[in-house]
Amino acid sequence: MTLDIRDIEKILPHRYPFLLVDRVTELVPGEQLIAYKNVSANEPFFQGHFPGNPVMPGVLIIEALAQAAAILMSDGQESDLIPLFMGIDKARFRRQVVPGDQLQLKVEVGQKRRNVCKGFGEATVDGQVAAQAELMAMFAKREDL
Repeated sequence: MTLDIRDIEKILPHRYPFLLVDRVTELVPGEQLIAYKNVSANEPFFQGHFPGNPVMPGVLIIEALAQAAAILMSDGQESDLIPLFMGIDKARFRRQVVPGDQLQLKVEVGQKRRNVCKGFGEATVDGQVAAQAELMAMFAKREDL
């Protein structure tokens, strides 16, 4: 299953400039997802991080992974439930992400209990690991947000 930006916007409540997933190229419901974020020199965070040496903030790489995980948890379908980010463990940053990079986001489902799910995410650029983390989220009703 693949998803374009219009499909992604039906699933996630995020919008520019905080929507950090541009395309989903592979989705195996309940198992794994591969998505992409095209990192442009026009990203608003590059104005301050860092002038003259733009680097994508690590926290935004983790947010991109969390958004990809939310799409995976939704099985790529619009729903009245939305995954909310609850926690992160074992986050590691291995490579800088700079303008012009295409960030590949791969997330896998781990444990599921009731409305809580744990998983693993890895962000890469040209096959090199940029960041890795264990992620945890829960489901909530959209109207409760």
